[in-house]
Formats: sequence, C-alpha cells, structure tokens
Amino acid sequence: MTALDETGTVGPSARLLQLFEGHRLTPTQRRIAHSLVRHATEAPFLSSVEVAELAGVSQPSVTRFAVALGYDGYPALRKQLRELGAGEAPAPETPADAVRNEHQQAVLAEIEHLRHLAELLADPEPIVRAARLLAASRPLPVLGLRAASAQARGFAYFAAKVHPDIRLLDEGGSMLADRLEQAAAAGATALLCFALPRYPRELMEALAVARECGLTVLTVADSAFAPVAKLSDLLLPAAVGHGLVFDTACAPMMLGRVLLQTMCDELPGAEAKLEAIEQSAAARGLFLD
Repeated sequence: MTALDETGTVGPSARLLQLFEGHRLTPTQRRIAHSLVRHATEAPFLSSVEVAELAGVSQPSVTRFAVALGYDGYPALRKQLRELGAGEAPAPETPADAVRNEHQQAVLAEIEHLRHLAELLADPEPIVRAARLLAASRPLPVLGLRAASAQARGFAYFAAKVHPDIRLLDEGGSMLADRLEQAAAAGATALLCFALPRYPRELMEALAVARECGLTVLTVADSAFAPVAKLSDLLLPAAVGHGLVFDTACAPMMLGRVLLQTMCDELPGAEAKLEAIEQSAAARGLFLD
C-alpha cells in the first residue's frame, strides 16, 4: 500500500503518516494513528489520556500503540512528535471560538480537512501515477458502496465524458464479483474504489476479487489506516467529517475531482470530447444557462 504523501511532503499530517507507516498495527492502533493524523497540529501536546479520549480507546491502548511503534512508552512518542515539529502549540480559545455552535464547528472541521488535503497534494506524483493507471484501463470500473456510492457515482458521471468505457459499480450483492470479473475479462487493468466509513464487508470481498483478477486497486479512503489499505495498491487519503449526525465527505469529493482532472491530462483528445459535448448540449438547449 502506498499513501498519497509518502514521497516527502512536509506538513504535519504527512510527517505523522511517515512515522506510522510500515508498522503492523491492530484496528485499535490504526484508530489511534488516524486520530493523531487528523489532529496533527495538537498531537505533540496531548497527554495519553487526551489521545485515548480523542480516539475513543483506553489509555493503556495508547501506551501499547507507542510500544508497537518502537518507543518505550507514550512520553517517548510524544517527544518524537515534538522533535519532528509535527505541530504548533494551539492558539488560546477566543470568545468567538467559545460560542460557535455545532453546525459552525462541523463546517470549520471540513475546512481543516481540505487544508490537510491541500498539504498532501503539494507532491503531485502519486496523483499523476494514479491518473495514468486509471486512464490506461479499458474499461475502467469505479467502485463505491453505501456511503461511498455518491462519490463513485459523481466520479463516474464526469469521467464518462472523457473516458471511453466507465463501469460504475455502486451496488453490492452476488453480481458484484461477476461484474468485476467481466470488467477484467474485457481488458480492465485498474479499479478505482471509494471507501468511506462504515466499511461494508462486501467491499473488502470485492477488492479481494479485484486483486485476484489482476486489477491494480487504487482507493480513495478517509484514512491511510482504513481497513481497505491492505487490499489497495495505491491509497489516496482524504478525511471524513464526523461532526454531524451523518458523516460529511467534502475532502474525498475534492480528491476525486483532482484525480479526474489529472486523468483528463492523460487521455488523448479529452479536450476535444468535452468541447463536442458542450456543442451538442447547446444545440439541444439542454441547460437553462
């Protein structure tokens, strides 16, 4: 599994990912790592108890997490985080901060996720590599189940304007494996997967089938530590917001559009196809504007 920021971006999220990657972590430990990455600015200043509360785990789990990374305990890990310069001391809360309601807080959290994504995109190499693999696949299956189906559907809608054969897989069931096998038999070489929590069991099964069919699996997920990482050849992380009753996925959507734009650069004649679509739409009076 290769993460988007593996090639040396310098932001706090990237530095934490580089510190954690390469270690075999339990699901609980991946949850801790995910929480620290999502709160990279504050991470070096949190106690083990605060980290446990942030991740929703026990304090001993945080200690075991630090030991799994090769440290004597959490204080040694926190010292390393400070030496890496993974964060800066959080600014004191202002009166305006104190009165923000939950809706404002959710929006601000999404803005922070987009900032982290911009930081990761400082190195374009992983996106370019992913776009080349996807552009070369004929057909190109695009997979997204349950919460991720909207992301897959939106990507497929626009990708079909420039790619000659997009196959949207947004429903589970016994035919999902059949459709993956059919895509591979038709010449597909890659699969784009959108994976958001909660992760359906059948999504993992589908990715296993894709790997068995010889497809290169490229996944947009909410974290480099998501369960789908072990079945992905290239994982592109974009955080999901949890501040409302239902999760928000602004960053995964934006990452999908960035990937799509880069694909256009890799597809011969993409600009001409888009121009032809616009001319056809204008001739038919398809849109009001």
